[in-house]
Amino acid sequence: MSPTRRNCLKQYGSQILSGMIGAGVLSEMLADTDGLVSMSNAQSLSRLSPQTWSTQTSRAPELVTDQAQNAIQLGLEYLASQQHPDGTFGNGIYRENPGVNALVGMAFLAAGESLGRRGPYEMELHRVFDWMLNRVQNNALADSSDATRGPMYSLGYATLFLAECYGMIESSTLGAVLRNAVKWILAAQNSEGGWRYQMQPVDADISVTSCQVMALRAAKNTGIYVPKEAIEKAIVYIRSCQNPDGGFAYMRSQGGVSAFARSAAALAGLYSCGIYQDPVINRAIQYIMQFCPDGTEQKVQAYYYYGHYYAAIAFWQTGGETWKKWFPAVRDELIRSQRKKMIDGKQVGLWEDSGISPEFAVASSLLVLQTPYEQIPIFQR
Repeated sequence: MSPTRRNCLKQYGSQILSGMIGAGVLSEMLADTDGLVSMSNAQSLSRLSPQTWSTQTSRAPELVTDQAQNAIQLGLEYLASQQHPDGTFGNGIYRENPGVNALVGMAFLAAGESLGRRGPYEMELHRVFDWMLNRVQNNALADSSDATRGPMYSLGYATLFLAECYGMIESSTLGAVLRNAVKWILAAQNSEGGWRYQMQPVDADISVTSCQVMALRAAKNTGIYVPKEAIEKAIVYIRSCQNPDGGFAYMRSQGGVSAFARSAAALAGLYSCGIYQDPVINRAIQYIMQFCPDGTEQKVQAYYYYGHYYAAIAFWQTGGETWKKWFPAVRDELIRSQRKKMIDGKQVGLWEDSGISPEFAVASSLLVLQTPYEQIPIFQR
């Protein structure tokens, strides 16, 4: 019996659901797995609302207030209303952006949705999973003409999402796709130890590097081999970008000022590399905490939603007083800033990012608000 299946049986016992479910790629994959799909609890057979089956497993349920649960529900409804027939999300140049679509898929996972579970957003999750798997399987992410920050972001986020899905189902198809994705990521690591927008090992920046090490960590968590040397090189690169003020420069080769979003990404990246206690961590925490919401006007830094997505992942790992101060502050700011509207007679809630797309902002915000649920491994301590 494989480690994945053994862990599944050990964790869930009699709560394993056996049978053919889903459609398209998922149906073919379940044939690989003898129909085994993990379930978090027996109640997942009923059509419970996301917050109901998520808060049952929250490590800190007192942090997910009624107002937060309502904001989460409205955000999930917005995402569900925006899915295109082919399973994708987004419009304009982000119409089929794998990075945005992967984050939307992660938002459904963070709500407690699962491949094979009968939940309110099972079809939305299945469709975006099928589309994403097909894109990665057919190497459709290596388009150098991508106008949305380059294929390495797409590959990194897609790998992260698919790795989290791989923890739910055991499939030779998905396993092969993930192993290939890891090979592509490793091949693009440059001599400094970092990554950049394109799939060539030329230069590097802190943002793309953090994205890749999180993807590699998620893949490693499923049992896929990731060379220790690649992670050690990435650690050296991330460390080298830290400025004296504790924040991080965008590129080691160019230096530059610190900024909130890239520093939060760097901290999350270091945690993903297994660095938990170190002076570089302490300095980064002190720098990022300067941007903690204070309950007044929204501090709209550059790449606001991107930064808070990484800060939530990082500070959940930090824990302690840092997390207790940070999360309620950003939670309440997101609740206040959510915009409500009616779509097809149903109330939904959204956040908007003028530089990318509402789907990106909503998915990022939901991942922040749902961090205490620990429904997906990347958010688990």
